[in-house]
Amino acid sequence: MVVVIAGGHGKIAMRLARLLAGEGHEVRSLIRNPDHSGDVRATGAEPVVCDLESAGDDEVEAAVRGADAIVFAAGAGPGSGAARKETVDYGGAVRMIAAAKATGVRRYVMISAQAADPDHPGDEVFDVYLRAKGRADAELRGSGLDYTIVRPGRLTDEPGTRRVRVADRLPRGEVSRDDVAAVIAACLAEPATIGVTFDLLAGETPVPEALAGLAR
Repeated sequence: MVVVIAGGHGKIAMRLARLLAGEGHEVRSLIRNPDHSGDVRATGAEPVVCDLESAGDDEVEAAVRGADAIVFAAGAGPGSGAARKETVDYGGAVRMIAAAKATGVRRYVMISAQAADPDHPGDEVFDVYLRAKGRADAELRGSGLDYTIVRPGRLTDEPGTRRVRVADRLPRGEVSRDDVAAVIAACLAEPATIGVTFDLLAGETPVPEALAGLAR
């Protein structure tokens, strides 16, 4: 499988690339900064410089052409202002949706956020972030692509256990980046997750069993 990861130098993306490459998949990781190429190569992925805020449509399409799946792991990141939540968390996701449709890439997995909601109230930066993620999720659900939307809780750098809790809606909680990456990799291999949106937290259920339960 050829997988394109947007936001390829991010903490979840680097973990995911290592997992997928270790399973024998071809991974292209999109990055803004060419100085990050060495870090990406160390995961087994091929770095592709493509800034979703400034690249032309033809560049974005070239970056995804021939892929079997896209994972949107990009984000403006902590410390960024409201404007970049719009241009990256929403705008970047929408550009990747458009590129997928233009190049025939059917599978698209979105790393969203717990409580993402296009109608989330408030004017703080985090409120703008949750609205942007919610709007991106809504765009993906309406795109006609074979989507999965994963909404993790608060992210930690604790070692992964590959045991999680998933459901349409869960109370606020946390989950390790290791386990988010493991869930994304498993979603790419599990057709039952197509067309599903779910919250993700640390839990007691092995990842394959948790995802299989979503289809029931």
